[in-house]
Amino acid sequence: MEARFHLFDSPTAAKVLKRFSTASVALEESTLPTSLRELVQLRVGQINGCGFCVDAHAKEAAAAGESAVRLSLVATWRHSTVFTDAERAALALAEEGTRLGDHGVSDETWAEVRKHYDDDEIGALVCTVSLINAATRMNVIVHNPGGSYEPGMFARMSG
Repeated sequence: MEARFHLFDSPTAAKVLKRFSTASVALEESTLPTSLRELVQLRVGQINGCGFCVDAHAKEAAAAGESAVRLSLVATWRHSTVFTDAERAALALAEEGTRLGDHGVSDETWAEVRKHYDDDEIGALVCTVSLINAATRMNVIVHNPGGSYEPGMFARMSG
């Protein structure tokens, strides 16, 4: 599979992507653990069928210390024992925030998120879910394939 269009070939899209990447730096500077951000982004990539995002965030999560077992179970986190209650709350928020048309984010999920995260972490989670949803949509639209991502590529793009 080859990409049908390279967004960086468009001057306007390239400007947007540069700003998008800069916005991600603020999330990296938040108190939300890197591994959790990567798991959330991996799950959204899985839901939206974005090969590039699944590739990138699985590799970034592994680079952040995530085990192969946890990475392989993200898609079935509800039926596994390797995630904490706090991680489960974040993954539920990621799923419901991605599938907004189903029912939005439930009060139960929001209560679980509030129980485990402070206001800054919640803000970071909401922004992470929102940004990765935008990224997955861009990548799926242009058929950006997975497989070639190298850990640290995002950091080099925003630098």
